[in-house]
Amino acid sequence: MDERAFYTESPTSKPARLLCPYCRTTETYDLRWLLRRKKPKMPPGGDERDRAKFAKAASYMVLLDDKVGCKNVRCRRPFEISGVKTTAFLNE
Repeated sequence: MDERAFYTESPTSKPARLLCPYCRTTETYDLRWLLRRKKPKMPPGGDERDRAKFAKAASYMVLLDDKVGCKNVRCRRPFEISGVKTTAFLNE
């Protein structure tokens, strides 16, 4: 069974304060995340290994953006996101 069958996926966005390395201005950017929530019950058709995988599965978020454009009108250069974790596990 595919591991993606254990989750429901939905896009979301979260604000993050980032510093542009070119113009040194700090702004708040909305970063796109993919939210994967664990389903309450295991999908039908799994064997013992799938049940063990489902028991260990946890809800988490994955960062989709790797670059953002600077909001400063004089700069507007795209820069890579650093200092933000690419995966965040959710406590439920």
